[in-house]
Amino acid sequence: MTASSGEQDRRPGSAARRTAALAFGADALLVLLFAGIGRSSHERAPSMLGLLETAWPFVVGLGIAWLAALAFRHPLSIVRAGLPVWAGAVALGMLLRAATGSGTAPSFIIVATITLGVFLLGWRVIAALVIALRSRPARSDSPGR
Repeated sequence: MTASSGEQDRRPGSAARRTAALAFGADALLVLLFAGIGRSSHERAPSMLGLLETAWPFVVGLGIAWLAALAFRHPLSIVRAGLPVWAGAVALGMLLRAATGSGTAPSFIIVATITLGVFLLGWRVIAALVIALRSRPARSDSPGR
């Protein structure tokens, strides 16, 4: 007898896998957003192929960093996932860009580091605040206390 999809969702690792998948998806989307903003600010023609051409080194760096840091174990953690994923996406992304003859001007490295830091760490900070607020016990604001 097999469990229904609703029962499968209640298995202990199911929520953790879903959280990790969503976190990786958020990171990847933010890297694509970074590439899109960069292309737009340099007045590049909007195209999916162009976006992927710009983003792929950082997406590959992101994926490698996710695996190396075991970020899937603590995907919402700023220190255990956010910092190594950010560093890996930037460092490996720049190395791949340099290896393929793409630009790695110092100003681009600075902008990429700051922007990806704000993106990849920022959403985790917001998630941590939401989780902290949700876990606080309800306060009783009754006048008699």
